[in-house]
Amino acid sequence: MPILEIKDLTAGYGPLKVLFNINFSVVDNKITVVVGPNGAGKSTLLNTITGLANVHSGKIFFKNKNIVGLSPNEIVSMGISYVPQIGNIFSSLTVEENLRIAGYLLPEYEIRKRVEEVFQLFPVLSEFRRRKAGTLSGGERRMLAIGMALMRKPDILLLDEVTTDLAPKIVKKVLDTVVSLRDERKLTIVLVEQHAVKALEIGDKAYLLVSGTIRYEGDPRELLRHPEFSKLYLGIS
Repeated sequence: MPILEIKDLTAGYGPLKVLFNINFSVVDNKITVVVGPNGAGKSTLLNTITGLANVHSGKIFFKNKNIVGLSPNEIVSMGISYVPQIGNIFSSLTVEENLRIAGYLLPEYEIRKRVEEVFQLFPVLSEFRRRKAGTLSGGERRMLAIGMALMRKPDILLLDEVTTDLAPKIVKKVLDTVVSLRDERKLTIVLVEQHAVKALEIGDKAYLLVSGTIRYEGDPRELLRHPEFSKLYLGIS
């Protein structure tokens, strides 16, 4: 049974509809990759799951409970953590302060424990724990944003374009981390990614989203081998 399932979803912002009749499912302890051209509605899909967009029709089930209508805070407390593409760290605070804020509802002993767990996962952040987050490199900021999401020990981690504007070497490092989160920490991950080929290479299941509709659902490698992949990706066919 999927841990997250979307049925017949139409959603957007206010009266504007961005997603149309979306059916989408996420299996536990797998990486589900969502790719598609700019403006396809990929970020809106994640915003809808987390209560940040408006649902016009349809249902979203998390652990068999319909979460449509719940507040973002309620959805987070159920075990869904979201790393948005922008605005995902506090630049004026130190690395450690960012992590502590992310776990602010936890008791102090648990905050300390989870901060150290994040530093074990991202040793470079441990070296910079007292540096202002705004002084970090792009890749280090993405690691910090992921670390903040992990402070809440989520069941599902939603990642939106976490490799945008990063050098190829850093892109690989970030995506390798995503794989390790699945394999070593048994996390369930939904990965929205512009680096389509690299993302599909690490995914367990893929969705291709074009103009707010699902154009492909299935094995990531089959999508990569699809003779019409480029046309599908660009929404030409």
